[in-house]
Amino acid sequence: MEHDIASAPDPVLTRRRALGTAAALLAGGAMWPASARAAVRRDHDCTDEYDAEFEDALAAADEEFGEEGIRRLAQGPPQKYAMPLRRSFRVSAAYGVRGDWLAGHHTGIDLAVPQGTPVYSVGAGVVLVAGWSGAYGNAVTVRMPDDHYSLVAHLSRVSVRVGAEVRAGTLLGKSGATGRATGPHLHLEIRARRGYGSDIDPVKYLAGRGVQLL
Repeated sequence: MEHDIASAPDPVLTRRRALGTAAALLAGGAMWPASARAAVRRDHDCTDEYDAEFEDALAAADEEFGEEGIRRLAQGPPQKYAMPLRRSFRVSAAYGVRGDWLAGHHTGIDLAVPQGTPVYSVGAGVVLVAGWSGAYGNAVTVRMPDDHYSLVAHLSRVSVRVGAEVRAGTLLGKSGATGRATGPHLHLEIRARRGYGSDIDPVKYLAGRGVQLL
């Protein structure tokens, strides 16, 4: 598989730096891995990854569908995990790269693939968001039984509905460049908690569950 990887302070930049620091603390203060310091190719990646309306919608759906659905899934067989793609890809932006994101770093990993590539759920869970999601474009967010949240973004097409229960390998939609994106790719994000800034390394998360993304 192919894997490329002024004199007065500006109040907006100052606010972004402060938010970036808070996000790092929320994420557990983890050290930046070497891969996170890799150069970012700007042709197929995300230009911004925060949208207040999306976060509000996610919170509302989680309260409505999340707890009950996760309880049902937890009573079933042991959960499996899967690759989000079944074809070769190139890493166009690694997780944790510092930049002009509101968190101060890239909150997921960007996998460059052609427009329309099928995208699959990395784990079982309950669909909380399925559709237009502001900066994320068309996106799907799944709450998994371990109370982590997986998010796939910039899709050209969404194939599931809010409230649905999915398994690892369920088709979620097709890749695209919707929202704030510079070209077709899949943005995969894993959050340890629901809120923005609780992101963790998707590669390490999946590796700990038997799935080698890279």
